[in-house]
Amino acid sequence: MITAYKLFAGEDGHSYFQKGTITEKQLTGVEALHFKETPADYAYDWHTAPTTQYVLTLSGTLQFTTSLGATFIIHPGDVLIAMDTVGSGHKWRMLGDEPWKRAYVVFQKDTQINFVPDEGE
Repeated sequence: MITAYKLFAGEDGHSYFQKGTITEKQLTGVEALHFKETPADYAYDWHTAPTTQYVLTLSGTLQFTTSLGATFIIHPGDVLIAMDTVGSGHKWRMLGDEPWKRAYVVFQKDTQINFVPDEGE
């Protein structure tokens, strides 16, 4: 199973996350793909996601923090589903000495998001 974290804004304007998985049988409509690399020892302060998108981590390990202080760690091979395009946002910081290499996969408008929350989430 592919580990995924869905990052979203609640009705109260704060960012929250759910841990889950990505299924292997569902196709997701996408409109764009681009790649980015950030050096190790970098941090990005409070911001919202620019659009709803998958962020596929190819290398690097990061800690994400939501506006209420909840944290989760993304490892290579994990999928971040960035959906907190409004509200107070999130921040992240690099862990370790590997750069963060990733692919951004922007969803088509009104596409069904491929995400299954873990039980109890």
